[in-house]
Amino acid sequence: MHKYFNAAVDEHRFVSKHFKLLRLRPLSEAADPEPGQFYMLQAGDTSDPLLKRPFSIFTREDGTLSFLYRIRGKGTQSLARFRQGDCIRVIGPLGNRYPVPQGDFIAVAGGIGIASLLSLLGRYPGSAHLFYGARSAEELVMGEEAKRVAKEVVISTDDGSAGMRGTITDLLAVRLEMTTGPLLPLYACGPTPMLRELHRIVAKKGVRCDVSLEEHMACGVGACLGCVVKTTSGYRRVCKEGPVFDMEELAW
Repeated sequence: MHKYFNAAVDEHRFVSKHFKLLRLRPLSEAADPEPGQFYMLQAGDTSDPLLKRPFSIFTREDGTLSFLYRIRGKGTQSLARFRQGDCIRVIGPLGNRYPVPQGDFIAVAGGIGIASLLSLLGRYPGSAHLFYGARSAEELVMGEEAKRVAKEVVISTDDGSAGMRGTITDLLAVRLEMTTGPLLPLYACGPTPMLRELHRIVAKKGVRCDVSLEEHMACGVGACLGCVVKTTSGYRRVCKEGPVFDMEELAW
């Protein structure tokens, strides 16, 4: 069950020019999250519902909850001003989790999607072949953390400033074509264009791929219907029935 609670800022620092790591210490008992779940953080004036934002769990350790986020709009700009010792209103954990891997798997991360997938990699260390893409080297974050928990890390950037030049889906397509044995199951999180291209590639292979969707949310508990997506069996709420879906269930 999800729960409302207050948490104190334990650590809040930049990990690159536009990304910050926020570590919170719950001030009361809080349920343990599962990989793929998320929290709603009240990033400012509690009277302004528009300042409530969803954040994927990054790590849960030593009694703290960590979140990785990009400073982008009003909500994250407000959140970025919180300092150590400040209090934040939290709701969570929310949503469903990634299916439990039954051995090695491939994780495909685009941009800030790395935050959600690292919670999965950290839970099952040494099992993931991580394909991680971003626009530039500046937007690749937590690469060292990924190397510590993944079996393999493949990097790409659009401008070639780190790893291979091109999209991460291009690199994945080459790998899948070169694979002669059974294909590993896939997990993915990233921008919609990346996921759409991933679906095009994977649909031909007959391999399962579970994706975590990045959608704007207002309530986070399924009441407002502001985050619905079209699936093969009707519309579903990302915050309630998701954020993780079998890729084949989604209407691309």
